[in-house]
Amino acid sequence: MLPDPLHPAVVHLPIALAVLVPGFALVMTILIHRRLLPVRSWALVMLLQIGLVGSGWLALETGEREEERVERVVAERPIETHEEAAERFLVVAGLGILALGAGLLPQRGGTLGRVAGTVVSLAVLTAGFQVGHTGGELVYQHGAANAYVDSRSRARDLSATSAARSGPTATFRHDDDDD
Repeated sequence: MLPDPLHPAVVHLPIALAVLVPGFALVMTILIHRRLLPVRSWALVMLLQIGLVGSGWLALETGEREEERVERVVAERPIETHEEAAERFLVVAGLGILALGAGLLPQRGGTLGRVAGTVVSLAVLTAGFQVGHTGGELVYQHGAANAYVDSRSRARDLSATSAARSGPTATFRHDDDDD
């Protein structure tokens, strides 16, 4: 059975790949340049980038499916900011496929393609950071997760929090305190 909502479960893969691809591309560029690996091994970098774009597309699609529900508890502007960041991420990641693809060319063209692709992968990482940051703001600052909490349990949690805050204030001492 798939998680519900699906979006939070899939967003981590494109971000993880955005973190991994630049380092992997740099190592592969060096190894190919030193002739320790053949040029065709660059296809592994391409596969990672293609996986990044595919999982990024899935994250964008699942986010769009959840948008209406989250708009019930979060203002539209922060959601739009996150969605626009996700769209930029997908465009930059798609351009990354083209740049990294040039790394499969023979001789100097391939060398330039591998270097350019590695640089573009850093731009993908930056765009991924922006998407993750705006998504984190949706959840932790704007309360997007509340769209998936039923009203009864939310009311119960609020009353428990209120009761805890209105009770006597106590100072707790822990056994691991240094004083």
